[in-house]
Amino acid sequence: MALLLDSETLEGLLETRTIMGMAGRKPSDRPTVTRHKPTVDWTEVPNVSYEGWVPELPETRQVVDKSGEVIEVPVPDATRAWWDALCKMPHCVLWQESDWAFALDTAMVQAQASYGVISAMAELRMREKSLGTTVDSRRDLRIRYVEPETEQAQLAVVEQIDERRQRLLDA
Repeated sequence: MALLLDSETLEGLLETRTIMGMAGRKPSDRPTVTRHKPTVDWTEVPNVSYEGWVPELPETRQVVDKSGEVIEVPVPDATRAWWDALCKMPHCVLWQESDWAFALDTAMVQAQASYGVISAMAELRMREKSLGTTVDSRRDLRIRYVEPETEQAQLAVVEQIDERRQRLLDA
C-alpha cells in the first residue's frame, strides 16, 4: 500500500524532523577533565641526528616474477634517499638490532611501493607509523624531541686572589 503525500504535508514533516531535538542528556559546556595519569610517560630524545651504527642497505633485492622465477632487482634511488633520512632520525638512538631488522624489511617494502605496488603502499604506511617517521606517529609512540642541553662553561678557580689583584692594579 503506497502512501501519497502532497508537497505541503511533506515539507511540514521534514521541517518538524529538523526542529525536533534528540532524546538524552545535552552535552556540558565544561571542558572534559581526566584525572588519571597517562599510562606511559613521554620518551624525550635530544633533537640531534643519529650517527651511530646503521645496517647497510643492500644494492639489490630478490623479487619473484609471475612465472615463479627469482630475479635480482636494484634498490631504487628513492629507497636509498628514504633510508638515509630514516637513519638520521634522532630517536634511532633508542633502536635495538631487531628494530633495525624491521627497518631493513620496511626499506624493501618501500622499494616495492616506489615501483607502484599498491598493496606495498598500505603496508609501508603501517610500518612507517610503527617506526615513528612522522610527527603524528612519534606522538602516538609518545616520543618527543627536545633541544639538547648545552654544557655551561666552568669558571676557573682562583687560588691566590691577592696576587691576581696586585697584577691587575699594577697593569
